[in-house]
Parts: sequence; structure tokens; C-alpha cells
Amino acid sequence: MLLVPLRLRTLSIGVAFAFAMPLTACAGDDTPKPRAEVRETPVEQLYQDALVQLDRANWIPCAQAFDEVERQHPYSVWARRAILMSAFCYYQANKYTESIQAADRFITLHPGNKDAPYAYYLKAVSNYEQIVDVGRDQRRTEQAMAALGDLIRRFPQTDYARDARLKLDLTRDHLAGKEMSIGRYYLKRGEQVASIGRFRSVIEKYQTTSHVPEALHRLVEAYLSLGVIKEARAAAAVLGHNYPGSEWYEDTFAMMQEYGQKDGGQSVAQIRTAPGPVSASAPADATPVAQPKTQVAPPPEAGTKPSAPSSGNKKDEEEDGGWFDWF
Repeated sequence: MLLVPLRLRTLSIGVAFAFAMPLTACAGDDTPKPRAEVRETPVEQLYQDALVQLDRANWIPCAQAFDEVERQHPYSVWARRAILMSAFCYYQANKYTESIQAADRFITLHPGNKDAPYAYYLKAVSNYEQIVDVGRDQRRTEQAMAALGDLIRRFPQTDYARDARLKLDLTRDHLAGKEMSIGRYYLKRGEQVASIGRFRSVIEKYQTTSHVPEALHRLVEAYLSLGVIKEARAAAAVLGHNYPGSEWYEDTFAMMQEYGQKDGGQSVAQIRTAPGPVSASAPADATPVAQPKTQVAPPPEAGTKPSAPSSGNKKDEEEDGGWFDWF
């Protein structure tokens, strides 16, 4: 049997007792711990504070105030109105990403609401206002095009859709301009095959834009530089048939005449007479996308308060059309 010296045994007992004392004290402490205080402002006061900022056109504080309505009272009819107001205020402050996020949140939570067309419109114009020049990446332009098209498909008879159609035409013109810019770059570098692909893309995908006459002219130029006379004549014939009075047609005809003289007097008279396939004509004075910012009115009933907080009101539920209505 191993004998433990008395001194060591006494020390071990003392250490164990010392560790046990705090545990016993903790176990026997029944004093309630203070809880973190959660302050909740009445929804009416929050909404009124937001309206004050709206009257003063303090757009960022206004948006944040409406966000607070939704954060503190997410299940009230006040919150539903506040989401749209927040999206509007962010748009006015040029905070387009935040505006899109708020509009998307409204669409997700209330897709069947009577104000849903407004949310789709605000999302579309927030994308549209971020379109950049043709020399930069065009993903935002494509997103704007998708949002505008979505609005037109869902609410074709609304005023929002009518404005969206105009913006969609300008957006297509912008994308066509990007293709033309790339095509000219390739043509200048002597990469005719690559440039032909870009010019044909404009002619086939963006027939109603103002870039089609130039695309046809550049197509003739590229084909001539490759010596593909038949294709050059065909493109020139389409240009002459659809845009006979355009500056691009006159330049094309002069270019074909010059090429014919260098190539042994080959006749180009048929360019003026060949019918060619008909393309939709583009307006000669098409407006570029860069325009003053779209003026968007506040949401319907923006300055009014909801009649009452949500408390199972059947009428509110029918107007709301929440996500569960899709199942």
C-alpha cells in the first residue's frame, strides 16, 4: 500500500476545498440577472418622423426612417407602405442598389399588392439610371433591359409599361452601340472576320436601332477588304433599299464605285436597284441613353398614413397578396 505523507494529503484537501468554494457560491446565487432593455417606438411616431424627413427632401434620413418602421413593426400595414417609401427615397438619393433591394423586398413579400407595378417600375428605372457609356461593361444595361421587359410583360396596360417601352428602345440602342464600338475596333485592327460578326449581330438583333445603317456600311467595308464582292453587294443592296437617303448609303455607294474602278471597272449600278430583304427602319435622330434622370413620382398615397395597424384585417390581407398566394 502506497502511503501519502500527511503534509501532502492536507495540501490536496485544501486545494480541492478552495476550488469548490466558488462553485458552491455560484450554485447558491439566485439573484436575477438584469435583461437588456429593448426600446420600441410606436409605429405611428416612426412613420410620422419619416414623413417629416420626406417633406424636407432629406432622402437618406427619410429612407432610413422608413427602414426603421419595417424593422420594428414588420407585420403591420405601415411596414408594407414603408418598404415602397424607402425604395423611393433611396432612388431620389441616387442610391440605386438600395432602391432595387427595397423594391425586390416588396415584390417578394407582396407580389399581388395593388402597388406592385410601382415596385417593378422603380426597380427597372433604378437599373436604367446606372447604364454606363458604351466603352465599359454592359451588364447593368442587360439587367435594365431584363427589368424593363419584365415590367412590360406583367403590366402591359399601365403607364409604367408605356414609359418602359420607350426606355427599352433606348437600351437596345445602347447595346447596339456597344457592338458597333467593338466591331469598329476589330475592323481598324484588320480583323475583318471578327468585325463582321459584330456588325451582323447589330443588324439581326437590333433592327430598330439607329446603328443599323452604319452596321451595313461597315459590313460592306469589311467584305470588300476581304475581296468577298458578292456579300458586299448584298449588304449594300439592303442599305440602299431601306436607307436610300442616308449618309451611310452615299458613303457606301462611293466606296463601291472606287473599288469597282480599282478592280477593272466592275459595275455597281445594281446596288441602287437590287431590292434586298427589308429591315425595320430606325429613326434617324434616335436619342442616346444618356439623358436627365428619370423623374419618378412618390408611391400612391405616399404622404398618408395607413388607416390602422394590421390586426387580421381581411381587406388588408386580400390587397396584400403575400408570397403564400403563389402556392
